[in-house]
Amino acid sequence: MRYFTSSLTGALLIACLAVSTAWSQAVPDQNSGKPFFEPFGLDLSAIDKHTRPQDDFYQYVNGAWIARTMIPADKDQAEVDDLTQDRLDAQIRGLLEGAANDQHGPAVTPAQKAGAMYAAFMDADHIESLGFSPIEPEITAVQSAMDRTALAQIMGKSFFEFGGSIFTVSVYIDFGDPQHYALYLNQAGLGMPDRRYYLLEEFAGERRGYQAYVGRLLTLVKWPDPAASAKAVVAFERRIAEASWSAAEQRNAVKSFNPMSVAELTAFAPGFPWQEFLAGAQVADVQRMVVGEKSAFPKIAAVFADTPLETLKAWCAFNVVDRAAPYLSSPFVTAGFEFRGKTIEGRAKIFPRWKRGILAVSGGDCVMDASSCFGTLNFAVGQMYVEHYFPAQTKTKVESLVTELKAAFKRRIEQLSWMSATTKQEALKKLDAYSVKVGFPEHSRDYTSVEIRRDDLAGDVRRAAAADWKRLVERSGGPVDWSEWHIPPQVNDSYNGFLNDVVFAAADLEPPFFDPAADDAVNYGSIGWVIGHELTHGFDDNGRAYDDTAALRDWWTPEDAEAFKARASNLGAQFARFEVVPGVHIDPGLTMGENIADLGGLLIALDAYHASLHGKPAPVISGLTGDQRFFMSYAQTFRVKVRTAKLREAALSDVHSAAKFRVLGVLPNVDGWYEAFDVKPGDRMYRPPAERVRIW
Repeated sequence: MRYFTSSLTGALLIACLAVSTAWSQAVPDQNSGKPFFEPFGLDLSAIDKHTRPQDDFYQYVNGAWIARTMIPADKDQAEVDDLTQDRLDAQIRGLLEGAANDQHGPAVTPAQKAGAMYAAFMDADHIESLGFSPIEPEITAVQSAMDRTALAQIMGKSFFEFGGSIFTVSVYIDFGDPQHYALYLNQAGLGMPDRRYYLLEEFAGERRGYQAYVGRLLTLVKWPDPAASAKAVVAFERRIAEASWSAAEQRNAVKSFNPMSVAELTAFAPGFPWQEFLAGAQVADVQRMVVGEKSAFPKIAAVFADTPLETLKAWCAFNVVDRAAPYLSSPFVTAGFEFRGKTIEGRAKIFPRWKRGILAVSGGDCVMDASSCFGTLNFAVGQMYVEHYFPAQTKTKVESLVTELKAAFKRRIEQLSWMSATTKQEALKKLDAYSVKVGFPEHSRDYTSVEIRRDDLAGDVRRAAAADWKRLVERSGGPVDWSEWHIPPQVNDSYNGFLNDVVFAAADLEPPFFDPAADDAVNYGSIGWVIGHELTHGFDDNGRAYDDTAALRDWWTPEDAEAFKARASNLGAQFARFEVVPGVHIDPGLTMGENIADLGGLLIALDAYHASLHGKPAPVISGLTGDQRFFMSYAQTFRVKVRTAKLREAALSDVHSAAKFRVLGVLPNVDGWYEAFDVKPGDRMYRPPAERVRIW
């Protein structure tokens, strides 16, 4: 769920109906009727009694846990929901193993197909015997390419075959016509996490590691002169990085919406064979598209045009192998881990095969990392999970909480002193128009056309990817399906400006984030805050650009827009002072939306908690008032211990601030926190009232 970057790309839910005794002992029973953390839902053993809450609230609430916790060798972090994650892992592992073992004949149902694909991944001996033969068709196609137009067509095919592209193609709601879908093009082409890895001297070591990785993969597929080719490939990507927009710039919804015809795009960025690229992507008939990073397109196209053909071919070949590596024999898997796991994330050990198998079938967070859902059967796995483990009463309870939080947000909007009545009216229309989706999609994803074979893992991935791609491109220009889920129910929560919806996925509605047996204050500080956070995203620096119909429209008066920008800027300045690792500060432009949502969501949840008391005083439990339990619960949702390499990577590429600063940066702006913990001038976290940021 959680608003940290997970080592399994947003959290894989892996595993088992028939769990071993060791699993049963490690995983708390969510059906015991007792709080996940006894006696009332907070982990009191995590508190650092040597730290004053007024000086470092994050350390106070979590310090003892941080001190005693070791990061597992195969992870880049240890976090608050690891035990919950282990339970989910066990459940889905068991579902897939059961589906695989119960099959007699071809896989027909979605569950059978998911089980068969998992079985194909787990057949290590067969995969080892194949070497790189599963990707020979793609490698041969690259080797045979006679010119740039052929390579552009190959790049277009990378959306449903193994490979890569310097531009991406996707299908989303049309911001200019929200009742229909449109085709979107965006910059791409970088194999490292962020453009700054190519441009800053501090990442020289990572660049050397990346070049070695490129060379290693090219060697494994017997590419000519792999060392020289790798050097040329990295130099090519550096030029793309120089031309590309920063991650913060990419968040600007207005500047990223640039409709063009194919003819206009060809004239605007003439260095790239757009017709052949679109034909390869099976969208040659689309005449209107939306270009994202407009000023970068002609520059990247020019880089493509003047790069030697052999370098472009080496780049395409490397991307084929890089995309396919998780499904190939151990030399490819090991090479991928040595660079991405060790060098980039700082992990010491690769995930066990069963976890990697679940990633292959179940995928990761398609919102945060679309590549993690390439060629998966993620919605089939989600359907299995919901049928076995998601109780109907949870959906009902969470929907009730959402109603409470929306009411609290409505009251806050109505009471804003800095916003005019005109803008308030539009804001309330948008809040009222939210589509809230809880638990699971109304309609199952259709996998009828996807053939899954136990002896053809790479083919399974291709066929699953092709089915997903066909579903997307066939709806381009067609009417929007407002009921659609853009993430599977076993992954993550999100606000989607394209559909103006908020999704609360089934697997995230588990203890301790939603614990029916816990104290109300604890639940409002965790799942209540999560709900408020997602609701606020529609009104953050980016979400506020969409109106109640999900159209990209400026519904703000100029004065209100300036007032919002000033307040957001002040919040950004506060976060920019935090140093994540030596020399790397929080990027306020990159994290602004999440910072605003953290602050707004917490205030909304606190209001909703107070309203739920109906004027009665909250009980004191274990010497803690209701508000104290609320704020401590919020801080414990961010309990995490992260490797330095992963912290640095996330600081450059993750739209969320580092976990502890989501506590230390937010609470000093919340008046109720001062009252709950008697924070006064002279305390380290004290901020004078005039300096506290107030947005929503």
